[in-house]
Amino acid sequence: MNNLVLYSVLKTSKKSKDAGPKAKTDINYFLKEQGYQVIDMDLPVSHFDKVMYRLFKLPKFLKHQKVDNIIFQYPIYSLFLTKQIITRIRKNTRAKLIFMVHDVETLRVYLGDKNFEKGELEIFNAVDALIVHNEAMKDWLQQKGVTTPMIVLGVFDYFNPQSIQPIKEFNQSVCFAGNLQKAEFLTKLNFKKTKMAVYGPNQKDKYPNCVDYQGAYLPDELPKYLNENFGLIWDGDTLDRCSGTFGEYMKYNNPHKTSLYLSSGIPVIIWKKAAMAEFIEKNQVGITVDNLNELDQILENMSEETYLTLKNNAMNLAEKLRNGEYIKNAIKQAITNK
Repeated sequence: MNNLVLYSVLKTSKKSKDAGPKAKTDINYFLKEQGYQVIDMDLPVSHFDKVMYRLFKLPKFLKHQKVDNIIFQYPIYSLFLTKQIITRIRKNTRAKLIFMVHDVETLRVYLGDKNFEKGELEIFNAVDALIVHNEAMKDWLQQKGVTTPMIVLGVFDYFNPQSIQPIKEFNQSVCFAGNLQKAEFLTKLNFKKTKMAVYGPNQKDKYPNCVDYQGAYLPDELPKYLNENFGLIWDGDTLDRCSGTFGEYMKYNNPHKTSLYLSSGIPVIIWKKAAMAEFIEKNQVGITVDNLNELDQILENMSEETYLTLKNNAMNLAEKLRNGEYIKNAIKQAITNK
């Protein structure tokens, strides 16, 4: 069979210490193992270049090629080009077109923009299958009128070349990794016993005494520096909930940093209202909290035995994430789904 993966990331992201494109490039890696050919569409950014791409490059796209299945890594940050690419795939091939949905942009950045929402939903209804993050995302799309068959991914796999972190003393240590510009809540932490190690670019000038900035590393290097008991997944500027657009988005998406921690064998702490909370509780690979102000007490009351259960489960799950088991299984379901 001739199977393709189509993707595109912004050129400025390719060598960044922000892990933005890693979810897409990891899927490329795991599907290459399955014999897929990966095509970087290297899409233009400016409106003029997009028009030129549509007029001169797109008509030749996949022409005279026999293709069985196409995995399209969505979004590519242009509804216009996405629609044009779908049209060209339909015209030039008879391939089954499967969207791996990394983000629902209507929920992530265009909430309330009815024109954008309409365009994005039309795209989702124009393909043969969608791979979505979780049941919450699937339910939202169905409520909005998406009728395309959907497969739930469960969790993002994660190419992690570093060793799985071994069991260490339970000392109430927590790490947070990500773009620190968006992590205003860190400046408000007031832990008495919990130690918070912070990794990533765009750090603040000053943090509370319980927060220790550890530097910024490339995504594939970062895991070897994470040696804390837990990894935190939180968003926004408040401690009592995940706030703002991205905080609300956690009710529908699978934050990729979840997979950074879990692929390192580190159990996680996540907001109880996050869509990912159900997976964490079901697989016993972390804890869910309503409010970060409670975390000191929760960790202080945690037994060594409870922590070791979470740690061992996270270490076992790490092996699956490092082998791409979730994306490989989802693709298999999408292809065989009639």
